[in-house]
Amino acid sequence: MTQDERLAGTPGTPPETAGERSDDRRAFFAAAIGAAAIGTGAFLFADPLSAQTITDADVLNFALNLEYLQANYYGYASAGAGLATADTQSGAATPTPGSSVTPGRQATFSDATVAAYAKEMAADQLAQVRFLRTQLATSAVAQPAIDLGYSATSAFSVMAQNAGLVGSGVAFDPYASDANFLLGAFFLQDIAVSAYQGMVSLLTSQSYREAVGGLMATEAYHAALVRTTLYQKSVATPALLDQVNTISNYRDSLDGGSDDDQGISPVGSVANIAPVDSNGNTFPRASGAVLNILFLTRISTTKGGFFPGGVNGNITTSAAS
Repeated sequence: MTQDERLAGTPGTPPETAGERSDDRRAFFAAAIGAAAIGTGAFLFADPLSAQTITDADVLNFALNLEYLQANYYGYASAGAGLATADTQSGAATPTPGSSVTPGRQATFSDATVAAYAKEMAADQLAQVRFLRTQLATSAVAQPAIDLGYSATSAFSVMAQNAGLVGSGVAFDPYASDANFLLGAFFLQDIAVSAYQGMVSLLTSQSYREAVGGLMATEAYHAALVRTTLYQKSVATPALLDQVNTISNYRDSLDGGSDDDQGISPVGSVANIAPVDSNGNTFPRASGAVLNILFLTRISTTKGGFFPGGVNGNITTSAAS
């Protein structure tokens, strides 16, 4: 049964059938637990990094790249501006300047509540950038080049074209409306949650584990907010369900492995806000899979999509999926 078939359900389906949406994950978690017993490095980095020694600083810098991306997106959407120079340069004594961002613009919000959500998420992501930079101190990497534009060739548009959300060569502007902003946020937020879940077990410092666990919780709150708002708006605009599921399926097509990603279509009368398995657990993504999605490719490479020049640090390569 496909992801869409499991999610579509039928009217009157008993709540117990909600577990059907994630049967594929049982095998995934069994494999993940076995990998964790071998070593945390094997769990997350069983891809191009398997032979590489990964430090806590490498993991935090990987997270910092993701935070640069999100903070800029929400900054542009909420206020028409990305991160300040001081928040993007490296932490070295002689800082390396952050690379430029293909800019977005202030979103056209018609719903004041969605606008308020965007402002909150922008403030939270900025705080996370600054927190990670403080933890990394002189080891903090500079912001890489980021594409948050809205032309027909921008990363968001290529994502939407490849997913089938818009036609070939057609622009997708995530700043054009409440719905478009939420769809852009949906693409990014679920990736962040799964990425952070994968990072936690890799850290050797207990204090870093607790800190990253807190960051993951914030990302999960944001993701749930975005998913809930899209679900609510789909009552008046049913096409949103299909659009969200289309993006979810596209992410799944890029990261390889099991059919883990989920949209928001209800199972019968049961909502699908939390993308969990039959045990109520969310799933982690390996660093390579995270970069597959953000580079918008299934191949092993070091750049593309939202990071046209790649990410900074020692975790830089997508997986061959």
